[in-house]
Amino acid sequence: MTSLLEQIQSPKDLQALNEKELTMLAQEIRQFLVTSVSKTGGHLASNLGVVELTLALHQVYDTFQDKIIWDVGHQTYVHKLLTGRLQTFHTLRQYGGISGFPKRHESLHDHFNTGHSATSISAALGMATARDLKGEKHQIAAVIGDGAMTGGMAFEALNHAGQSHLDLTVVLNDNKMSIARNVGGLSNYLTRIRTMPVYSRLKEDLEHLMDHFAIGKSFYRTAEKAKDSIKYFFVPGVLFEELGFTYIGPIDGHQIHDLKEAFRLARRIGGPKLVHVMTVKGKGYGPAEKFPAKFHGIGTFDPETGKTPLLTRTPSFSQIAGSTLESLAESDPRVVAITAAMPDGTGLTNFEHRFPHRFFDVGIAEQHAVTFAAGQAAAGLRPFFAVYSSFLQRGYDQLIHDVCLQNLPVTFLVDRAGLVGNDGETHHGVFDISCLSAIPNLTILSPADGTELSDMMRYSLELNSPVLIRYPRGEAHALTVKREPIQYGKGSVLQVDGNDYLIIALGTMVHRALEVLNQTAKDGLFGQIINPRFVKPLDHTLLLRHGQQVRQVYVLEENQQIGGLGRQVQALYQENQLTCPVHTLGLPDNFTPQGDMNHLYQHLELTVEKLVQRIHKDSSQTSRQPHKVVSMNLTEKRSYGKTAN
Repeated sequence: MTSLLEQIQSPKDLQALNEKELTMLAQEIRQFLVTSVSKTGGHLASNLGVVELTLALHQVYDTFQDKIIWDVGHQTYVHKLLTGRLQTFHTLRQYGGISGFPKRHESLHDHFNTGHSATSISAALGMATARDLKGEKHQIAAVIGDGAMTGGMAFEALNHAGQSHLDLTVVLNDNKMSIARNVGGLSNYLTRIRTMPVYSRLKEDLEHLMDHFAIGKSFYRTAEKAKDSIKYFFVPGVLFEELGFTYIGPIDGHQIHDLKEAFRLARRIGGPKLVHVMTVKGKGYGPAEKFPAKFHGIGTFDPETGKTPLLTRTPSFSQIAGSTLESLAESDPRVVAITAAMPDGTGLTNFEHRFPHRFFDVGIAEQHAVTFAAGQAAAGLRPFFAVYSSFLQRGYDQLIHDVCLQNLPVTFLVDRAGLVGNDGETHHGVFDISCLSAIPNLTILSPADGTELSDMMRYSLELNSPVLIRYPRGEAHALTVKREPIQYGKGSVLQVDGNDYLIIALGTMVHRALEVLNQTAKDGLFGQIINPRFVKPLDHTLLLRHGQQVRQVYVLEENQQIGGLGRQVQALYQENQLTCPVHTLGLPDNFTPQGDMNHLYQHLELTVEKLVQRIHKDSSQTSRQPHKVVSMNLTEKRSYGKTAN
């Protein structure tokens, strides 16, 4: 027998279902999501929480014309199932498969690409202005979570939308969570609204009485003041109405009838409206309801028990960063930790428990976090801001203006630097070197393993200036190499077998370079490996000395080639008239797709096999005779970047 879900080929098919059937469909969707995501991994808890909300939206809004903008977009799995992607859902987040986020190229029902938070209201407002200028009549709704509402951009958009008077609906999905549990004043404000549902009914009754009874001006003014007093008594601030929105709610986000009534009311009311919907993250699946943070973004798991496969005991870079920060805090009372709603992902959960008064979760507000850290540093603290590379992009101006311009000692622990896998284009941390290398006063380091990360964190406290340490997602496999102390602007020579080629391998690319070196040696090609450690300042003396000795140079990095480390090395060698070719083995000038890491390395030709083939090919085209060595006085070459303090 065909299930209800299998009968839904398009949102139009929902119109034939009554509310009992919609409730049955919601149950089928939850069962399907748990089973499917258990195999592919993905954002489960957030999608289980919006099943009824998504069904109601698609029954009231016609997304062939109306536009629904999903903030972040990690909660659009139900939307994808209802818009013709059931048969391809097994490819979710896989290489060549459908994305875990809205993508305009995937479906005409995906109206705006998203992946980071707090963008939906701005995009929806932009679409509303275009609609009105073109004389069109469709509806526009932005669906945003209470976690994303902590982002400053959301408030900028609310402020603009409220005074614009444009017809726009904001659906506030309030589940008390972002990735971790929400923090801050907005979260407390929404909690007060949740506990005062009588407010909306009382306010409507008072307005109804005022509108339908003949009253004098004096009494009308008195009644208006009374209405305002009631508002402020029951909901302190009435934030959304004061911003110019008509507030509807709070609504039970798991009652389809109530949701449809609220959305129909929003369609009838002109101007900006906010529909406040309360949902439960992980709804309908016990393990996800109990551990919503764990099931926010999860790998494969047993759908019967919710248990994930046993993980290796090798610690991750995030865990090492967190434990090292605890050690630093034990010995230095100036050390504080900052996160932007990511205590678990950045390894700071235990730090929060051990040092609660020195731990600061500012919510999804990276811009604020950077300047907040600058303020702490200016007042004598030593803040460490742990943040994903792709999220730090949102604090770029603050990093320049508030930290580096003032040369303040803030340490940025940039997690997920490089490729991150299945989350795809919006989450790959492959732009930070290109974006940040041009900023004066900023020291940039990249560790090859966990021990080096810990050493670099400790070393950052020796510098009275901004430091950024970038490291990847995943396990921190240890290198079996001779350790050298961290010295300012100094790289490390890891292996010298011969002069056929040199690999300058950044961060964990060192592991790959060592494998390549071992493979080529079997075929009679012998090379060298340098771990630069510092992206800025580069160790010019070391790179120039070894560049003179070899026939080919390869720069291996998980960053865009444009503006990356490879281009810096090319410029250095060209300026110093070195004749050996420099090959930049980074990412090309496009957005890298989603997929598991093995597929991505294959796609980018960064596997060990591909690199070995590349070296053989280049070597066969180059004479094995010693090349011309350019004479230079290395000690007289100028040093780029600042000197150690």
